[in-house]
Formats: sequence, C-alpha cells, structure tokens
Amino acid sequence: MLQNTRKVPQQADKRPQLADEHSINQNSAGGRRVSGKREVTGLSTTTKDAAYGRLREGGLSPNARKNLKVAAFMAPILIFALLFVYYPFLKTLVNSLCAVNDKGEILRFAGLENFKYVFGRNDFKKALRNSIIITLINVPITLVLTISLALLATKKRKLSPVYETMFTLPMAVSMSAACMIFKSMFSPTLGWVNAFFGTNLGWFESRDTALYTCIILTVWMGVGFDFLLFQSALRGIPRHIMEAAELDGAGFFTRVFKIQLPMISSTIFYVMCTNTVLAMMTSGPMIIITQGGPSRSTTTLMYMMFSSGYGSSNYGLAAVVSMVAFVLTFGFTLVSFVYERKKVFYQ
Repeated sequence: MLQNTRKVPQQADKRPQLADEHSINQNSAGGRRVSGKREVTGLSTTTKDAAYGRLREGGLSPNARKNLKVAAFMAPILIFALLFVYYPFLKTLVNSLCAVNDKGEILRFAGLENFKYVFGRNDFKKALRNSIIITLINVPITLVLTISLALLATKKRKLSPVYETMFTLPMAVSMSAACMIFKSMFSPTLGWVNAFFGTNLGWFESRDTALYTCIILTVWMGVGFDFLLFQSALRGIPRHIMEAAELDGAGFFTRVFKIQLPMISSTIFYVMCTNTVLAMMTSGPMIIITQGGPSRSTTTLMYMMFSSGYGSSNYGLAAVVSMVAFVLTFGFTLVSFVYERKKVFYQ
C-alpha cells in the first residue's frame, strides 16, 4: 500500500539573493556585508549598485566628486596667483600709501603724499608721456603689420613653411638677445642700417630717434606670436563662405573688410588688449640699451619703477609708479571693451 503523501508548498524566501552566500555577514545595523562591503536589504539591484558606488567613493555624490576634481586642477594656479600676483599687488598698493625705508620696512602711513610728490616730478611726466607714445604707436602698427602678413600667408603654398618660419622667428629670440642685435644693427659706426641708407645717425644715442628705435624693436618682437594667432583665425574661417563671396563677385578688399576681419574680430580684440598691456610694460630696451637716456628721452613708467626700486631703493616711489601704470593699463583695457561690445563677432 502506497503511503499517501502531500507536498507542502515551500514558502518563497523573501530575502534578496546574493551572488556569494557564504560571504554574507549580518551586522548590527540590519544590513549585510558582501565581501567587506555593506549592503542594505530590501533594495533593488540598481539602488544597491548606487549605494555600493557611494560607499566605494567615500560617500561622495557625483557632483561632489566633480567639484573636488575641478578644485584639484585649479589649486596649483590659484596658489601661484595668490603668491605671485595678488599678494605682490596688495603689497605694492600698501607701499604706495606708506613711507617705506630702504629695507622695505613700512615706517608710517603717508596717504596721498607719495602720489603728490611723484606727480610733481618732471621725470615722471616724461616717463608717462613716453609710455603713452609707445602704446599709441606700437599697438596699431603691430595689428596692421601682423594682419597683413597673415592675409598673405593664409593660402597654403609650396613655400609656406619658409616664410611662415621667417614671420614667426622673433618668437625664438629673447628680449636681451634682440636688444643686442638691434644695438649692433643701429650702431653709428658698425651698423648696416646706416650703411644701407647712407646716413651717420646714432639711433639709440640721439634724443630724436632713440624712443622710436626702441618702438621698432618692440614691434619686431611682437610680430611672431600675433602672426600665428591671426593666421590660425583666418584659416579657421569656413571655406564655403569665402567661395560663396567669390562666386558673388566680391573683390579682395570686400572679402577682407566685410568677411574676414569681422569674423576674426575676437582675435583682433584679444591681440589689441594684450599688446596694450605689453606696450605699457615696455622696459627691456631701456634697461639693456639706453638706460632711460639720452636725457630721459626713453624713460618709461616701468623703467622708472625699476630704477627707483632696484637702483635707489626708493620703494615708495616705485610703488606709486606701478600703481599709475596699472590704472592706465586698466583704463586702456576698459576702452577696448567698448570696442568689443559693438564690433566683436563670436562664432
């Protein structure tokens, strides 16, 4: 006689199944620990994976991790800026308002006495005049020259690498080396410039020509980098736009002034701002070649700051000159932004 048996249905195990059952340990918080990682019971697989990810990353959300990475990348440049830009600027501002001895120690608060003293000096007026002249001549000449060279070199030809290398050559020459080269070129006795023009001028020795010869040097030094920027911008103009203009019968000057220059206006604006700052900061040729002479005809604000601070240890005067140069440069930059609002086109 067969024994009548009845199968009792087994109750489904409501506990979530784990990949490795022997590695599960109950903990006091009511969760599980899988291979050393805590798991919260009763959660879906996606939720548990997200929980595991947060625990694995130290409990940080994706946004927090992203912000942490951004902060890690920005930390070096921020530290550099604080130590070598903002702190020196604040130090200079404080020194310009105080009486400072030759050791750089602040003696007392002077207010605007330093500024009144500096504005009353004739050498400061000459330095201010020379700095403005350099800026007003250097910036437009450099812009016109480098844009013209970039327009000539926009179309690639067989000899493009040759003249592109020649145009960018000033980038490979340091200011000190360029000063010595130009001093030899414009020498009244050995220079080939006098021999070529049949003159006997002392270009750096005359009050009438020394400043403008320094401007020629600064323009030459700035050609290489600006040429690269304009050439890249011109070659970045979509080809179909230029072809459409040619098919419509647009001439060379129409294409340049109506299409190409407006489309690289953002690059022009950038070069104009940077060249303005560099022109106001001109001091290399004065330090190496002319020493501010003859008769202070080449003294600029930066050279006056250099000679006052490092030459005579008059740190208060040097600080005032630095602040004046900063205010002027900042003012020129603000004027440039007026042009940017009306004329700059961003693709």
